[in-house]
Amino acid sequence: GGNQRQAVIKRGQADAAGSTRRPFRWRGRLEVRRGFVCAAALFLSAPLCAADLTWPGAYNTYGSPGLIDMPSAITPEDAEIATSFSFGAGQTKTSFTFQVFPRLSGSFRYAIIDDFSGAGADLFDRSFDFRYTLARESRRQPAVVLGFQDVLGTGVFSGEYLVATKHLTPRLQFSGGIGWGRLASRGGFDNPIGLVSDAFKTRGRIDVGTGGKLGLKNWFRGDAALFAGVAWRASERVTLKAEYSSDAYANEDQRALVDPASPLNFGLTYRVSDGIDLSLTHRLGNETGLLLTTRFNPKRPPRGASPDPAPPAVFVRGGGGLRQIDGTEARLTAALREQGIALEHLAVAGDRATVHVTNTRWRSAPQAVGRTARVMTHVLPDQVEHFRIIPIEDGMALSALDLRRRDLEELEPAPDGTWLSFVRTEVGDAAASGVHAEVAPRFNWSLAPYVDTELFDPDDPLRADLGVRAQGRLALGSGIFVSGSIRKKVLGSLDKSTRSSTSVLPKVRSENATYNQNGDPALEYAVLERFGRPGPNLYSRVSFGYLEKMFGGVSAELLWKPVDRRLAFGAELNYVKQREFDQLFGFQDYETTTGHVSAYYDLGNGFHTELDVGRYLAGDWGATFTLEREFENGIRIGGFATLTDVGFDTFGEGSFDKGILVTIPITWLTGEPGRDTFRTTIRPILRDGGARLAVPNRLYETVRPWHSKELGDEWGRFWR
Repeated sequence: GGNQRQAVIKRGQADAAGSTRRPFRWRGRLEVRRGFVCAAALFLSAPLCAADLTWPGAYNTYGSPGLIDMPSAITPEDAEIATSFSFGAGQTKTSFTFQVFPRLSGSFRYAIIDDFSGAGADLFDRSFDFRYTLARESRRQPAVVLGFQDVLGTGVFSGEYLVATKHLTPRLQFSGGIGWGRLASRGGFDNPIGLVSDAFKTRGRIDVGTGGKLGLKNWFRGDAALFAGVAWRASERVTLKAEYSSDAYANEDQRALVDPASPLNFGLTYRVSDGIDLSLTHRLGNETGLLLTTRFNPKRPPRGASPDPAPPAVFVRGGGGLRQIDGTEARLTAALREQGIALEHLAVAGDRATVHVTNTRWRSAPQAVGRTARVMTHVLPDQVEHFRIIPIEDGMALSALDLRRRDLEELEPAPDGTWLSFVRTEVGDAAASGVHAEVAPRFNWSLAPYVDTELFDPDDPLRADLGVRAQGRLALGSGIFVSGSIRKKVLGSLDKSTRSSTSVLPKVRSENATYNQNGDPALEYAVLERFGRPGPNLYSRVSFGYLEKMFGGVSAELLWKPVDRRLAFGAELNYVKQREFDQLFGFQDYETTTGHVSAYYDLGNGFHTELDVGRYLAGDWGATFTLEREFENGIRIGGFATLTDVGFDTFGEGSFDKGILVTIPITWLTGEPGRDTFRTTIRPILRDGGARLAVPNRLYETVRPWHSKELGDEWGRFWR
């Protein structure tokens, strides 16, 4: 009635007079509550349809699965990698998102906010996101995702959310959720978690400082707000989107960088091709932007990749074929060379033959073993029944694989031949074979272009050099090698950086810009190496010379790795001195002793962990944890974090060392067989704390591919 209505009006006026909250908050609550009721009705009345989760437009302007600015509960395919570039509202965001597990994804974002720190003073922000899928969509329930935005950054974009998504029809999906932090800056209401504890009712202020700290104290604290949106797939290429956003761009609004006139955002996504989406967005009622997203899955080969050359078929004894039996070793050497395999040694005794071989072509170890075994059936006499294949890397015998010839003859055409051939292969330690002595010095060299990049310099977020690199390696015998690399820049901008180090630690990495300015041409490394097998399950390396770009000295490593174990332990000790900035033959005064003890474990399903504990180049003590996921095609994606006794403030910008590791086999890109890889580390910032020596040819990655677990994971390529 009228009296009740007047009472509500007076109560609202009194609340407004005594509150510091924005006037629109009450109206926002009404709008959100109405939207929530509508969302609930849609969920309850949604038809039971089969969801199509592969349609385009699944990433938002933050590089996470979502609509426009708001997140959704769409979960990409396991292992999908997406890179997005967003422009608009005075912000440029570049994001890298990886579906680490079927339910867990992580994102790294680099954003530039114009004039955020004052007129002409842009904010260069680096941050990480994580999302976990609590429930997958079914015919009766929506998908549900719990997300954390900007958990390791300055906090400018920090927020948490719980979001659900349901397909109302195969072409129409609805998302709705509740957010905190930045995702509660419009239409906020009292935090429902505040019923559990008053500590959740308030949220600490954003500290736009050095960044890199885990903002646990603010998670799910302060006001909460609801958001919602829809996406409609109008055609195979076009998707239309609309959302009610709970992000009012409050930080930017306070600095008069934007004028948020409306909570409604709209978008149109056009699928340019499989894996490339281009979106046009209209946000805040007055801001137009663009979003480009590229997606690929390392589980699938790239389009246009050519198959490997066919291997020779197994020669079946008694099948009527004719073979020459004279000059066995010479013919075996020539036949293996055609398959990209170097024969180091051959020994035949009765019905057994042992070969030491070096794989020079194939990325997959089982593929090299399979081709070696096939060639042996063509060349070795019929009475040889047992084959022992010993792979050699860096002069070391890494394992011994025993196969029976009749198994090869029987299993090549068998439907389950792949599995049975591995079961019938015995893999053992090859310590008794020791270190292989080269018959004569062997020299390998290459001359190729190189690209060197430097990311996230606030003065220029992307710098790069293009040049020519000459590399060579001379095998002197008995596991002794001399190797080196020289490069000459042709063009680029790495030397244009004028940033000077402000580090209070020894400047072991932060003077990288000075090295780039003075090192042309540069001797990247020049190393004398000795590899050995000091005992069963043991491998050793000693390296002396210019070990890397900034340091030279001596490095010694010992690895314990049983051939049939997932677990390995290693120890490394280095005495090094800092090189001159010109990267030629001189040294500076700084010298240090550094080293680590390491534990490695194969978790299965392609996941590998490494824990390194010890002393770093700047004299700090701590540990580095690394997690990587490796796919059957050799692509590896992972991340690492290092914490030492250097405090966050002493470390400086970024607070601690962390980064993303990416390894891509060149053969995956070219389709041609080869063992070369492209490996890069994406670091938010390069500082002196937690800096480790970059020694070439560390043992674990050399040894691991030839042991039982790794061979079994890739044995599907044995017959290829």
